[in-house]
Amino acid sequence: MKNYELVLHRVEADLAAGRLRIGGRLPGERVLAEQLGISRPSVREAVRVLEAMGVVRTATGSGPEAGAVIVAEPVSPLTAVLRLHLATNHLPMGDVVQTRLLLESWAAREAAGRQVEPSELEVAEALLDRMDRPGLSPEEFHLLDAEFHVALSRLAGNVLIAAVMASLRSAIHEYVLAAVPNLPDWEATAVGLRAEHRAILTAVRTGQPDSAAELVTAHIRGFYQAAQLQLP
Repeated sequence: MKNYELVLHRVEADLAAGRLRIGGRLPGERVLAEQLGISRPSVREAVRVLEAMGVVRTATGSGPEAGAVIVAEPVSPLTAVLRLHLATNHLPMGDVVQTRLLLESWAAREAAGRQVEPSELEVAEALLDRMDRPGLSPEEFHLLDAEFHVALSRLAGNVLIAAVMASLRSAIHEYVLAAVPNLPDWEATAVGLRAEHRAILTAVRTGQPDSAAELVTAHIRGFYQAAQLQLP
């Protein structure tokens, strides 16, 4: 087994057991090396691979913000391969937005049309509840935001669409977070985004395909327009 697979299995086990959750930090390099029986350079290489896969995001330094933060749950080998491929390419923002519009409007329409079971909505609803917590930084909010959009795409029931969306998660998060300084009022924007997320999920829950597709399209376009960014 390759070293990055050891670390990935550790992350998966800790997520399953509740020892880690999205937004939590991996143990330090020295601790992981000792626990997994690999060298510290091997841990560094493993974390770089996991970052390329979109599972963790790293920050250098020695303060409280340093280290590897879990930003997504490992989903499938297909998703991992796509993440690795996408992470090696520069993705123009316009292409990312256009892809989101195509995939997410289709996924929302399909999800609403297939009468999703309440149990299937639990992950998306839990993410929205976490986004309602006071004091979230833009970074924390948009990690949850990106995860919500991936969860929403899974409700369509198409494994490949879900895998592509999961693979785009890091690119989406980067561009969205980079746009935050352009917003005239981040707090007001966050309130609006929360309301839009709830409306999209309600349209899916109540079986309104056209409304769900229109709402998610307006949601994506509206954010970039508010940030004064040129859309495709």
